[in-house]
Amino acid sequence: MRRFLWISLCGLASISLWSPAPAAEEVLPPARERFAAETDETPDFQRHLVPLLGKLGCNGRACHGSFQGRGGFRLSLFGYDFKMDHEGLLERVDVDNPADSYALHKALLIEPHEGGKRFEEGSWEHRLFLRWIATGAKPRREDAPALVRLEVSPSEVLVQQAGEKIQLRAVAVWGDGTREDVTCLCRFQSNDDAIAEITSDGLLTSGEVGDTHVVVFYDNAVVPIPVIRPVSDRVGPNYPRIATRTPIDAAIQEKLAKLGIVPSELCSDAEFLRRVSLDLAGTLPSAAEVRAFLADQSPDKRARKVDELLETPAYAAWWTTKFCDWTGANDNQLNNVNPAARQTGSQDWYNWIYKRIAENVPYDQLIEGIVVAQSRLPGETYRQYCERLSSYYHKEGGSFADQPGLIYFWGRNNFRTDEDRAIGFAYTFMGTRIQCAQCHKHPFDVWTQEDFQQFEKFFTRVRFERNGSDRSEYQKILAEIGIEGRNPNGNDLRRAIDRAVREGKTIPFPEITIASPRTSRGRGQTNSEGQTARLLGSSEVDLATIEDPRTALMDWLRNDPKQLFAKALVNRVWANYFHRGIVEPTDDLSLANPPCNEELLEYLARGFVEHGYDLKWLHREICNSDAYQRSWRPNETNAHDERNFSRAVPRRLPAEVAYDALQMATAGDLRAATFHSDLSGRAIAIPGVGRNSSNGPNYALTVFGRSTRESNCDCDRSAEASLLQVIFTRNDNDVHTMLSRNNGWVAQLERGTEAPADRELDKLRAQLEKSEKVLAEARRSGKASEVEKFRERVAELRRAIAERTPDRSAPPSPTDVQRLVEEAYLRTLCRYPTESERQIAAEYLAQAGAVAPGARDLLWTLINTKEFIVNH
Repeated sequence: MRRFLWISLCGLASISLWSPAPAAEEVLPPARERFAAETDETPDFQRHLVPLLGKLGCNGRACHGSFQGRGGFRLSLFGYDFKMDHEGLLERVDVDNPADSYALHKALLIEPHEGGKRFEEGSWEHRLFLRWIATGAKPRREDAPALVRLEVSPSEVLVQQAGEKIQLRAVAVWGDGTREDVTCLCRFQSNDDAIAEITSDGLLTSGEVGDTHVVVFYDNAVVPIPVIRPVSDRVGPNYPRIATRTPIDAAIQEKLAKLGIVPSELCSDAEFLRRVSLDLAGTLPSAAEVRAFLADQSPDKRARKVDELLETPAYAAWWTTKFCDWTGANDNQLNNVNPAARQTGSQDWYNWIYKRIAENVPYDQLIEGIVVAQSRLPGETYRQYCERLSSYYHKEGGSFADQPGLIYFWGRNNFRTDEDRAIGFAYTFMGTRIQCAQCHKHPFDVWTQEDFQQFEKFFTRVRFERNGSDRSEYQKILAEIGIEGRNPNGNDLRRAIDRAVREGKTIPFPEITIASPRTSRGRGQTNSEGQTARLLGSSEVDLATIEDPRTALMDWLRNDPKQLFAKALVNRVWANYFHRGIVEPTDDLSLANPPCNEELLEYLARGFVEHGYDLKWLHREICNSDAYQRSWRPNETNAHDERNFSRAVPRRLPAEVAYDALQMATAGDLRAATFHSDLSGRAIAIPGVGRNSSNGPNYALTVFGRSTRESNCDCDRSAEASLLQVIFTRNDNDVHTMLSRNNGWVAQLERGTEAPADRELDKLRAQLEKSEKVLAEARRSGKASEVEKFRERVAELRRAIAERTPDRSAPPSPTDVQRLVEEAYLRTLCRYPTESERQIAAEYLAQAGAVAPGARDLLWTLINTKEFIVNH
């Protein structure tokens, strides 16, 4: 019977499966009407049957679309593999006796079916399925026209009250000009059921106030529809006239007007200075900066401050840290990528990006240096390449930052397979999650398993040769530093390389190579296969004609009409300044996860490209907008708004920024004045993660959730608050050391700014600071003998310091008290204290007696407030 069925299908392959296309603007009625009664129409496998299976849930993840299928029957998830689906269905239908088909009996529950009854006998769904079988159960035609677009109306849903009902209508437009109402064949999803519920037939019911999207799925189309219910009566003529100074503000204001949300007023100068310093430069302004900024009456002082911060090394350091997060600089993933033992791969990684951020290299050029990174310079031999890289680590050498490309990006342990590279590339440079398409059609985007397999071919020929591509020369260089044999002991090799670097000798380095098309084969491919690859949602590329397939990837990033390359970066930068991205999560730019403000994202991405991928243009554009400069204080309309940027949403400081803010708040005046230019000791200048996580500031950074850089997900960084963070700022020895350190503000008060320096006392304080750190580490690691040893050492040093410290126990004058209180508030909260705060602090300092102990307690109190640890 099955053999006869295949012969019958082959005989019908050339017969047209469709009626003549209707006139250009004519829309075919929905299938639920056309198949409600007997009809001569032949259902189309792609246009009708497969969408129907999706509508009924048959090819969903919980049913036959799961990876293992159900009941021995598997369909492709959401119907992307027409061949597999058709072959599977043929085993369950009977074209001679269509009504007796096993597939129909299952759906009608005539046969036991774990999925239950899927439709009633005589329903349009039953008739469509039956008619498809009765007309030969034909597959998708090989030359079938593709879906051009899915037109959904209304394109935006505005409702005024709960319970309003709106019927969506979806029209499929095909390549042959056919237009068909496919509403009954679409799948519908609400991104927030509390705001908008939607039935399987596309009937939307409004709920709570706010905004969300409903998403319509059909064939390979994914169409999001905005749904808005105003939060107040301040809409239409009731909405106030609000000036919009920038295109950013205009895009945001247009949506706020629909929502009835009135934005908050602009923030104070003190709030702006603190906010922009933390966001742009990764730390607090000094007390002197705050005084000068608040005293400045110039109307353009905010814009000038943005420009000033953009020129600081601190700006370059903080944004280098962000780029290291996004590109994955993790020491644990960089084993053996840099044999120069004096530096880790992540330090080189950091230095390479820092140089380009500091020089404001256009973003596309910066990324090009990563995507198409080459090891050797043109005409350079392997030995010359090793000599040049070795010189970077010699005493008078250069810097790895001078290397044209960031070759270590391709050498990570978690970036070695073609699959890992395809997934990581999309995450890093497109903000897109494509890993679902490894096994099946992406549930929230257009990517299929074939798309993924075609895309990963671009990475097949890229090799990271840990022993170099010239094996003979590699062995000669090893012999020159005293290592013989092809498989040397790892410890011996490391010691030899370390010694050679110190002696200024050449050592061997890994390098990137691009394999010839003839020698590059993926799984199941012969030398003559796999020579073409397809860019995601774009054209095919003949890899055999391209020396380096990565150049095609870089060209595509720049020129793809979807501009995911620009949008991904714009979205991530925006999220740094606000509590969330325009698309959230920031690395999920999928069709089913649309931006909360599409016009805003389009404007920033378009402007970013038009301005030559100028990162500083992007920062200025955002920081100079009213949207960024709004107060965190809500009004009655925006108190619950956290997605439409009508106010600043207070957010916990990122780990590196929190640690540097603690350093800055407790620093003496001399150190504070250089904090933006001198990056020594700064957390934002720590290059990598993964090693020594319990030493020094790394422990604090772990507590505050810095990015682990373990995967390609932006979720590697945590912004969650925790009890451990509270314990750290209150009780950790590292914080108490900051408060008492020799170059700190409290020590400055204790010495008196006019007192001559006591070098012996300074030396004792430095020894105390170091011993306290060792003691804290010994306690953390549970080394009892070390704890006892350094506890005694710390006590001894404290006694010695007390003996040499001048007696400054006399209570300060009222004038000194007021100045001290002001200074404490300016260096921590970046504002002057209120009158009540002045009075409370002054009373405490008066009771404390001595200046230094009272100031220390006041400073400790302020760094343990929510106002300090939160960016507002």
